[in-house]
Amino acid sequence: MEKIKLEFTHNEAVAKITLDDGKGNVLDSVMMNDLHSVFGELKSNNNVKLITFEGAGKHFSFGASVAEHTKEQAPKMLESFHKLFYEIIDLSIPTVAKISGQCLGGGLELALACNFLFADKTAKLGQPEIILGVFAPPASVLLPLKIGSAKAEEILLTGKTLSAEEAKTFGIINEVYEDRQALDTALDEWFNNNIIPKSASSLRFAVRAARMKFNETVKTMLPKLEQLYTNELMETGDANEGINAFLEKRQAVWMNC
Repeated sequence: MEKIKLEFTHNEAVAKITLDDGKGNVLDSVMMNDLHSVFGELKSNNNVKLITFEGAGKHFSFGASVAEHTKEQAPKMLESFHKLFYEIIDLSIPTVAKISGQCLGGGLELALACNFLFADKTAKLGQPEIILGVFAPPASVLLPLKIGSAKAEEILLTGKTLSAEEAKTFGIINEVYEDRQALDTALDEWFNNNIIPKSASSLRFAVRAARMKFNETVKTMLPKLEQLYTNELMETGDANEGINAFLEKRQAVWMNC
């Protein structure tokens, strides 16, 4: 695997997945394919009680690759990206996102798919897609399910970035810690107290039960949003202008159509 590191800790009970592209841990096609491979490996591992996601370096993830959001590449990119959420649902293994630094766009969407989100005070969370003239399909489903429509729409329609403390107030983050070391120390204790003593098999049934409505909603709505994105949004001039302006490092000129 080129951009994903997989380690097993806590007597092989915790699968630690590290996003690592050497910079901002962008979820491009290579990283997504690596994640598909990891999820396939974990599917046959009955001993894993918890999957954790974190970013190498200072940041969790800058998000999905903007270069792969162009009209030509968007359908293939979204199909691969959305497959990650279906795989997480099918695994039904408890998941934790450990967030430091920037956690934006597709990076936040991956974190939102997790059962638990923990952060340190450097964390910055947001869905800035609307600033580029597009929208975030997974977040459009996940955020209302997790924090309610009013707060979700504030994030999705403004593209605002939240501090770790603000994200906790919004109900996105479970707990905020002083720094990365404090986060690691606290979560190691949290794993040992709350997850490790339990049955891996029973945990999977508990995840399926607790998320039955959540999972059904994601599986029903995400394909519809994927079609809205590729068949309608990307047929507009402004969506293409926003992506191209970002890639060309210039201000977008909106035509409102």
